[in-house]
Amino acid sequence: MSNYTITVSETSNPAIVKFEANHFLTKHTSYEYNNIDEAQNSPLAQQLFYLPFVKKIYISGNFVAAERFNIVNWPDVQEEVAQQIEKYLNDGGIIVNENTSDSKKKIPVTVYAESTPNPAAMKFVANKKIVLNNMEFKSIDDAKYAPMATALFSFPFVKELFFDENYISVIKYDVADWDEVTIPLREFIKQYLEDGKTIIDENAPELQPEKQVEQKQQFENLSDTSKQIVEILDEYVKPAVASDGGNIEFQEYDEASKTVKVVLQGACSGCPSSTFTLKNGIENMLKQMMGDKVQTVEAING
Repeated sequence: MSNYTITVSETSNPAIVKFEANHFLTKHTSYEYNNIDEAQNSPLAQQLFYLPFVKKIYISGNFVAAERFNIVNWPDVQEEVAQQIEKYLNDGGIIVNENTSDSKKKIPVTVYAESTPNPAAMKFVANKKIVLNNMEFKSIDDAKYAPMATALFSFPFVKELFFDENYISVIKYDVADWDEVTIPLREFIKQYLEDGKTIIDENAPELQPEKQVEQKQQFENLSDTSKQIVEILDEYVKPAVASDGGNIEFQEYDEASKTVKVVLQGACSGCPSSTFTLKNGIENMLKQMMGDKVQTVEAING
């Protein structure tokens, strides 16, 4: 059974907030309810409609979005609502009775292929969230808890896979050309998502609460300089490499040599241009922002 935690996320509409869970609440279906009568198939939504300020509920992916009436402001009540949702989920409360749903709306899945700076990698982008945490699979042995990755490895030309929020980077062997395999891969991914099949097993070690606590503890144990480097990478570098189908993770900082070591994943791993990116992009940025604390950036597997 999943252990849920809920975080509050603002939206561009001040009347609506999102309550995001650390696990998916629905698969390939979204639900919208305008009142308690419409929410007969969702005990969770019905519970929320008992709050007098709740106007509309929307459930999709890993979040519940709620729109309020003007009798309250979200900052005054959102933490209590988040706690209520978290308790409901952890007590085993039913989110949606999908078999009796009359109001469910199937989300049309679109997937498009996008080239990357790495000629061996192609990025397949979906119009829905695929995973909550990025995951890398170097071989089918790594995909024990990832049914979708296991299925993709059945294509003989697939060498490595990298999953991020709404895309999958596929790294291929040289035996196939992208012109020949892009369309079959795109169609396979689209159909898999439309069928609502399991992408990552909820029992995957990476998704367990203790793993998330461990990662937070590792960050807290870093030196102040290392924390600064991590924050710079997260804010300025990760969005750029994600757009190229990859990811960058901080590995370590050596104060004596002023060297930062990072791990490149996805399309960035083994990319011919990764050295240029490191030296002319990331290294220069860290030098400018960290002063004389950083001299060199090295990629462990780039």
